[in-house]
Amino acid sequence: MSRRSLLRALGAGAAGAALAGCGVPAAFVEPGERAGRDSSATDHTLHFANWPLYIDTDDDDESKRPTLDAFSRRTGISVTYTEEINDNDEFFGKISPALMNRQQTGRDLIVISDWMAARFVRLGWVQEMDRAKQPNVAKYLDPQLRTPAFDEGRMHSVPWQSGITGIAYNRKKLGREIRSTGELWADDLRGRVTLLSGLDESFALLMQGDGVDITRWTADDFHTMCEKVEKRVRSKHIRRFTGNDYIKDLATGDVLACQAYSGDVIQLQADNPDIEFVVPEEGAELWAESLMIPNRARHKRNAERLIDHYYDPEVAAELAAWVNYVCPVPAARDVLASSKDEETAALAEDPLIFPDDAMRERLAIARDITSEERMDFAKKWNGIVGL
Repeated sequence: MSRRSLLRALGAGAAGAALAGCGVPAAFVEPGERAGRDSSATDHTLHFANWPLYIDTDDDDESKRPTLDAFSRRTGISVTYTEEINDNDEFFGKISPALMNRQQTGRDLIVISDWMAARFVRLGWVQEMDRAKQPNVAKYLDPQLRTPAFDEGRMHSVPWQSGITGIAYNRKKLGREIRSTGELWADDLRGRVTLLSGLDESFALLMQGDGVDITRWTADDFHTMCEKVEKRVRSKHIRRFTGNDYIKDLATGDVLACQAYSGDVIQLQADNPDIEFVVPEEGAELWAESLMIPNRARHKRNAERLIDHYYDPEVAAELAAWVNYVCPVPAARDVLASSKDEETAALAEDPLIFPDDAMRERLAIARDITSEERMDFAKKWNGIVGL
């Protein structure tokens, strides 16, 4: 299941959306009620919840995580690391009862997609971090990721990894290049195109293809995009809507072009160099999945220290070399470039890990779907997708 998958149906996941979307008064937690008793000074432990396959592991022993183990050796803090987040809405449903009732979640640090992080910030469910105690974050965080609309100044969230939603295609089988989103609708791709099924995953790139500034898109922009997608579904130009299973379709050649994530394509290219990833001329979405400290966390200071550990360029480089997403620490590029291992050094030149200036000019962070918009927009989109 995709780490970025969401809104599979108007079921349990939508119940979480409805809670945030309606702004249930009892769910909002005032600033003075968010902090718990921090035991970090005497209890050198930490519970870190993350997505599967989203941290470096030892080549000989997958139970070992070198960057995490290095933190424990340096600080004496023992980290309980769980790969329990498989879907944003599912995880929301798991921990929301505790958060809305001003209780501990049992987790000191979580990683969720920024569109979901926006809900947590609106509901007052996460604590503000002390940047004075996070010098690496203050110094090295990618400037392009510093000021998302949902969390001005990034005081409640810090990107774990970032990525680009763009277009992947099989250049050899297609026999030509793709440079813009509009080229997905060419006649020779009828029935050989897939789009991502998640609303938050799909809409920005499709709007950009229509020339929309996604940093301030409107409801009219959304409905225009939906009408065009619906028309292409009826004409069978769009083969289907997918989660991460687009990877298989692209690898087998059943699909020639699709919406895709930059990190996935890097991994695909290792087995099939004919697979290309493109940031369209009209632009693509830059997104992040971020570290957050839930309310009442018992080890807030320990969590802040762990976050800052991963913003040390040496550590960030080690993690980037393993996960292959856009590194939120640009200074890690020089670390990789200096590696004596040619394959590792080559990663420093990969624009899908360290976007160059030309690519960055075409990247934008979409404004969040507001709580007032979400239910109606999700219903509209899911009707088209068939969820």
